[in-house]
Amino acid sequence: MDLKLVRMELDAKPKKIDLAKIESLVEKEKSVILYFDRENSHKDLLALQDHFEAEGKSFYMNEVKYALSDNDYMYQVHIMA
Repeated sequence: MDLKLVRMELDAKPKKIDLAKIESLVEKEKSVILYFDRENSHKDLLALQDHFEAEGKSFYMNEVKYALSDNDYMYQVHIMA
């Protein structure tokens, strides 16, 4: 599963991160906050949630709006071991 991290510039393309990299971050840090781009499907983020909750980890996801437009949002994900 590949997910897109939030873009740093409005005209930039989002960088991708795979599930193995996310798992290694969680194992290393024990608590990780990641920001995902709006181009990710909500279904993929729910699959990510199911994956980590099945492993017994806490998973919190929020939609964060950073401007007035409906397209100006990102997903904030907090994973704790």
